[in-house]
Amino acid sequence: MSVELIHVSSPGDIAVVERLAQEIWSQHFTPIIGASQVEYMLGKFQSAEAISSQINSGWEYYLAMVDNEAVGYAGLVPDISNKRLMLSKIYVRNTARGTGVGKSILDFVERKCSLEGINTLWLTVNRFNDGPISWYQKCGFVTVDEVKKDIGGGYFMDDYIMEKKINTRCL
Repeated sequence: MSVELIHVSSPGDIAVVERLAQEIWSQHFTPIIGASQVEYMLGKFQSAEAISSQINSGWEYYLAMVDNEAVGYAGLVPDISNKRLMLSKIYVRNTARGTGVGKSILDFVERKCSLEGINTLWLTVNRFNDGPISWYQKCGFVTVDEVKKDIGGGYFMDDYIMEKKINTRCL
């Protein structure tokens, strides 16, 4: 399967990310954090307005395309001065999980880190999100901390912080 990563920049691309977020988050996170928190977080972090604001503040979003169909996305938060990159979002539609799309996204992000001299890739993941935690571990991430963050509305993110060191030599 060939996965193409497209840089999100247009309002149309942002709308596609928003629709994917609604589909993926509702299916995946409702059993973990409940429907009301999913709805709150989608509005706060994954609405078209929130995504546009994030992009305007330096975040990067990429759509994962297979046969011209958007099947996932990633959100990146560069911290070039500290040689770190936060993999803020990596989500794949249920129908495309287990097909290599997530690995293709992660490979793309790691190549980007290497080319830009970034030596640490990090992320946060819900402590009860067992499948992705296991996948991140298989991909070389290690848990370095945990954090419980108040995100407003009476909700909290209860996460592990995971890191992966990146080889910054030329590929």
